[in-house]
Parts: sequence; structure tokens; C-alpha cells
Amino acid sequence: MIVKQKKLNSGNIAGKAFLLLVAFGAMFGIVSETSAAVFHRKLLKAEKMKQVSNPPPNEVKKKPYNVLFILVDDLRPALGAYGDPVAQSPAIDAFAENAYVFERAYTNQAVCVASRYNLLLGARSTSTGLYDFGRAFREFYPQATTMPEHFKNKGYYTAAIGKVFHVGHNTYNDEQSWTVPHDHDLVVEYADKSKKEETREEALFGNVPWGEANKLAKGAAWECLDVSDETYADGRVAKRTVARLAQLKEHNQPFFLAVGFARPHLPFSVPKKYWDQYNPAQLPMPNQQSNPKGSLPYANKRDGEIVQYQGIPTAVESDPFPDSLTRKLIHGYYAGVSYVDAQIGKVLAQLKETGLDKNTIVVLWGDHGYLLGEMGMWTKHVNHELANRIPLIIHVPGQATPKKTKKLVETVDIYPTMAELCGIPVDVTQQPMDGKSFVPFMMNNKAKTRDYVYHCFPRDGKLGRAIRDERYRLIAWQPFQKGAPVAYELYDYEEGLVETKNIWKPGHPAFLKLKAALDREPPPVPFRPESKALK
Repeated sequence: MIVKQKKLNSGNIAGKAFLLLVAFGAMFGIVSETSAAVFHRKLLKAEKMKQVSNPPPNEVKKKPYNVLFILVDDLRPALGAYGDPVAQSPAIDAFAENAYVFERAYTNQAVCVASRYNLLLGARSTSTGLYDFGRAFREFYPQATTMPEHFKNKGYYTAAIGKVFHVGHNTYNDEQSWTVPHDHDLVVEYADKSKKEETREEALFGNVPWGEANKLAKGAAWECLDVSDETYADGRVAKRTVARLAQLKEHNQPFFLAVGFARPHLPFSVPKKYWDQYNPAQLPMPNQQSNPKGSLPYANKRDGEIVQYQGIPTAVESDPFPDSLTRKLIHGYYAGVSYVDAQIGKVLAQLKETGLDKNTIVVLWGDHGYLLGEMGMWTKHVNHELANRIPLIIHVPGQATPKKTKKLVETVDIYPTMAELCGIPVDVTQQPMDGKSFVPFMMNNKAKTRDYVYHCFPRDGKLGRAIRDERYRLIAWQPFQKGAPVAYELYDYEEGLVETKNIWKPGHPAFLKLKAALDREPPPVPFRPESKALK
């Protein structure tokens, strides 16, 4: 995807809230006007900024936007800002009050490693063949330009704190994306040190080979101890981010700072005070704990990630889980939501304290959705709605009116959108660029985004490719072999977001419409082999 640049007719504009989006001529050697610049002028007009004529000739040029990109692992839209009646998420909810809240944003694949490649490359899994762990994208696209690398190439300081690229399961960070080394922290950890042996999941996230890790004992699925926030990684990540923002205040260089939080990813290792915010008896329990009627067996999920922890029965032992266990896991998930909300609140408070908020775009993104016992399924790794719908909240400085929207967007759209907002449109990249900037929508909420979103997930030797429009989702299941027969699922979300029945029929109007859209999409790239350098 190439976003063409237009010439800018320069003018003299001032005002205390004016943040000139593309004034980086001296720094980058070009001056351009994108639709983002038009968008910015509209914000100024909405605020009725006073124009000042004939400013002093030595007036300092306005700086380009900074970007604070907050990534949250396994966070479905279980937030007050999305209408969740149970979630205690005051910091994110307050942030959302003056931001674009995308209520129909979707991941491109419901698993950590692929969803982060989708974000950072702007490319769908089906375009790159990067569906699984252990595939180093630079082995297949050595000249790829990641989103942070694009900002770095345009003169930005780029840095990552916490989980940004997926590190673990024979997968690693990309050093080339960052100005300074990645400040990594843990995803799986326990404060109870009475058991000193490393657990299986700790080892896998530490890139211990699978064969060795599988010999280790499972760890607990949750931990509820009266400890400080900094006992766990998210508290430490927030603390280090606060310190980094204080340092960046003194820099003249624009920055792209990516901050990744681990909770509410398993295990639910969360300080007790966040568990105490919820009454277990009042937590929502899944109404439907069986597979959708008529669904394809391989499209559904049991076991998997959830049974890698102590005390979790397999489907053979208990399907669904006992209510007491279901309630405990849901409690732990919501405790994790409140814990990460508090850490994000600290970061946003520091951004405001430093004054950087006046010139910083803030993005909050969940890497994929999450299942909490709905249809008897847990975590992600399927093509169902709750595993693929994500929170996406974007604040642009000077934004006059908060907006909630049901416009459809994909994770891959974020890369070109951020670049355009910052006046550095994306040129040709070696990797496929599937993302489409939705800045035109942010300029004018009558503008279209997408007619549908597209995502996929491979299961049991088949690839399920999904098309989701405003009402329906079509999933086409086909083995990777050419010419193999295709099986379909079609779901209607008019009555809710949990799939109840596969309504596919060959002549169904929604099937015909969505199949035509799916047929226009490029054929999927087969699985890339495991990276040789990482074996």
C-alpha cells in the first residue's frame, strides 16, 4: 500500500493548543499535508482557536506528534467504556471519555504471536504465512519495515517496555525496530517462592526448548497474595514507563514508546486488593457452555492453553468446568483487568504530569479477545466473536468530541493510521501491507472504514478464514492442499455476540454475499517453516 503525499501550502498559525501534525520539514527534509493535517485543522476550528497573524520570524516550529502505544495481553472489551457492567476499570474509562472508542475492532488472528506480527508489520497472517510461534519474520522478509522501525527511520526515538513483540515459545524480539534495547519483563511469574522450581509455562516464555519445558511441572492458574503492584511485571513496567516519560520530556526528539502489559493473561497472578474489588457471587457466568448447534467439530476448542495450569481438568474429566472453578477463573480475569487498569492509569497520569499529553497520540490496544467459559471454551485460538473482538481506544491531542463508533477496523489498519496521523505515510514495504488507514473516518465520521473485517485461525490441519460484516460472520474451512473441499460456518449476531447456531445453507443471502467477498481476497500463504536460526 502506498499513501501518496500532497504539497503543503504553508501558513502562519498559532495558539496554545495548536499541534501541527506535519511540521517536520527541518527534521525529515520534507513538508507534506496529509488528510491528518486536514483533520487537525478541523479540531482547531471545533475548538474555535484564535488566529494570530504575523508571528515573530523566529517563532519555534511546532513539534510532530509523539506516540504512546499501550498493548495489553488477552484483554477482551471487559471494560466499563465498552459497557461491561462488572469491570472496575476507572483509568481506562476516564481515558476513553476523550478518545475514539472502536466498538467493532478485530484482531487478524486470535493468538499472541501472530496478532503482534499483524500489528507491527501491518500484514495479515494469510499474507505472510506467519501463523505460529518459532517463525522469525526477518528470515522471510529480511527488509521488512515494522511500525516502530518506520518511525525510527523518520527520526523518532523508538523504545519498547514490557511485552511488545511476543518473546517466548522459540520467538524473539526484533532489535532492529528500536533505538534502544528492548526493556523486557515476565509474562508468567509467581510471588510465592515456596516452590522454587521453574514451571512449564515460565520456561516456555523464557525460550527454553519445548522438549525440556514439557518435562517441568505445571504452575498455578492464579495467585492472590497481599503484595505490592511492583511484585509482578505490570507494576514494574508501569514504574519504568513513568521514569522513561520523565526522561523523554527533556528530549527534543519525537518518540514512539510501546508499553506492553501482561495481565489479564494467565496465570492470574494479581495483588489481592484487585481481587477484593469484586464480589464473586456477582460475577457474570456463561449462559451457554456447549458448542454452537451445527458447528464444525474442529472449529471449536477444549483444553489447550487453559489445561497447562494446575488444577484445571481436561474436557474428558469435566466439560464444562464446575461452576466453582468457572467462577474462580472469571474472578481472576477481572482482577487482572483491574490490576492492569491501575498500571495504565499511572502511565497516563505521568504523561499528563510531564505535559507530554498535549503532543502525544495515545493508543490502547488488546492483542485479541478472550473466552471465559462461553460455549465451554477458554482463552483464544478460535474464529469465534469473543476471541477476535478487541478493545481499541485512540486519543489524538486537541480532539474536540469523544466518539464511540461501530465502524469496522482490523489490527493491520493501525500501522498506516498511526503513520498518517504523524505525517509520515507508509511507502512501499517488503512485507505485504494489508492495513488501510482510517484517518479519513477520524476526519469525518461519515466516511467508510471497511465493509467487513478479515481474520483466520488454523486448527486441526485446516485453515479457517473468516469474514465478519456488521451482522454476520462466514468462516471457510479448507485444508492447505489445493483443491481440497471447503466446509462453511455462518453465524448471525443480531441477538448477541455468542455463537448459538451455524445457519449456513448454500443459498443463504448472507453466505453468498460474504463468500463473494472472501473469494476476492488473496489466497492464503502456506505455513512458513520453523526458523532455522531458532531451532
